Amino acid sequence: MKKSCLVAVIAVLAAVAGALAAVALYLNRREKELDEYERLLFGEDDAETVEPEEAAAEDETDAE
Repeated sequence: MKKSCLVAVIAVLAAVAGALAAVALYLNRREKELDEYERLLFGEDDAETVEPEEAAAEDETDAE
């Protein structure tokens, strides 16, 4: 095998390895973003929800 051919093969392998690494990093970052969106959409909120009837009852007791 000629030296120039060997260099070309090594360059192609390095390019493929770089492309695979870039795809892996992109997918890892994208998965983290999707996990965050899922947590925001389906996760438990820290704020308590107040039913309208309960809010009206609290307003009446505060007014007295």
